[in-house]
Amino acid sequence: MDTIARIRREFFNRGRAIKDIVRDLHVSRNTVRKVIRSGATAFAYEREVQPLPKLGPWRDDLDRILAINAGRSARERLTLIRIYEALRGLGYEGGYDAVRRYAKTWKRERASVTAQAFVPLSFAPGEAYQFDWSHEIVLIGGTTVTVKVAHVRLCHSRMLFVRAYPRESQEMVFDAHDRAFAFFQGTCQRGIYDNMKTAVETIFVGRERAYNRRFLQMCSHYLVDPVACTPASGWEKGQVENQVGLVRERFFTPRVRVQSYEELNALLLDQVIAYAKAHPHPEERERTVWERFEAERAALVPYAGRFDGFHAISASVSTTCLVRFDNNRYSVMASAIGRPVEVRAYAERVEIRQDGRVVAEHERAFGRDQTVFDPWHYVPVLARKPGALRNGAPFKDWMLPPALDRVRRKLAGSAGGDRQMVEILTAVLGDGLPAVEAACAEALREGVHSADVVLNILARQREPTPPVTILTPESLRLRHEPVADCARYDSLRSPP
Repeated sequence: MDTIARIRREFFNRGRAIKDIVRDLHVSRNTVRKVIRSGATAFAYEREVQPLPKLGPWRDDLDRILAINAGRSARERLTLIRIYEALRGLGYEGGYDAVRRYAKTWKRERASVTAQAFVPLSFAPGEAYQFDWSHEIVLIGGTTVTVKVAHVRLCHSRMLFVRAYPRESQEMVFDAHDRAFAFFQGTCQRGIYDNMKTAVETIFVGRERAYNRRFLQMCSHYLVDPVACTPASGWEKGQVENQVGLVRERFFTPRVRVQSYEELNALLLDQVIAYAKAHPHPEERERTVWERFEAERAALVPYAGRFDGFHAISASVSTTCLVRFDNNRYSVMASAIGRPVEVRAYAERVEIRQDGRVVAEHERAFGRDQTVFDPWHYVPVLARKPGALRNGAPFKDWMLPPALDRVRRKLAGSAGGDRQMVEILTAVLGDGLPAVEAACAEALREGVHSADVVLNILARQREPTPPVTILTPESLRLRHEPVADCARYDSLRSPP
């Protein structure tokens, strides 16, 4: 470049002849003429045709190997060394550098062909939200757990909401929407989703989708029009896709340590609010995300209340009063044996119904091969098998109210104590636990604990109370009370 500058100065400024410049600068006449005529200040040599003396005959094979390799997942792709070795196996005798340079050029040309341009999107207040899932690793109770995090993003204000769940099942989707809309105090007119199986059953040409029936019921409840993205087109919901990375970096790094999902979700909610209040909106830098969110609230569709979001399946009841669901077992009332039941799975609980009647309700278990008992379901069975009270699995570590538990311990050491305790427990089904607990407490105060005494106290409590004696006010008392005179009836007798 310095030589080019000197040639230009000598010719244009000083007016020297070409032959003088050639002699002084030791360059060829053609070079001087090229600099003067082109007006360029720098020259770069670019080879128009790259000779491939060794690789040329193998270009088609190398193109095929590179194309196959590009179609594999990142974990399964071959390195260039492996590609070079594969080409050597076909008979290639050239060096690795030629293969590496060719692969680099091939990748650059392919990227220029497949590169896509995108149009920035703009959303009106309350127009749309985006939903997605992510998987994050946390420590819950000292155990490393992969949690599924639901992400909801308001497209206008960029307000975010996240909540962690053990699963990505449909009931979790329902719960995530309800909690997000309750937090936002409203929802949007459209919801943008990917083609998750809990929402979309069939993908047709274009935008046509066959949505899940229960998912459509949820959307109808919240007055949301669902929109599914094109398959493998994450940029159509780019805001929530970016939110996944942001949440992972800010909320889950370093690894979070909590004792329960409740503690984790409370922590996430606090962090979401703190982030929204501290960070400016990307389009209005003078306002925070939280300020834009508060302004958008007026345009949201009013919150319609909680949707009864459950996933229902039919199940049978075993002879041990157990229903199997999601690799776990739940107890039901003994009267439900012999007929099918409907299991309604919610995000945090399981409700079991039979003929429209609730026969069991439990906190949901997410492990495997766990059995969740409610001992009261087995009390009617104890009437026929009182001995099961001592060793029955449902009654292990049964936490009874204090007075009832004291009666149980006292009866455990007496003859026929199990049967007496069963009679007391059976009374709970009719009189209620508070009444039986009060009767046991009264019996213990009197120094007795037999079933007859407790049942007698309950019977007295069930008897109607005697009518209250009405006291006559002084102003209503008779001043001259009537006197009974039976002799007056003698005057009615006819004379003899």
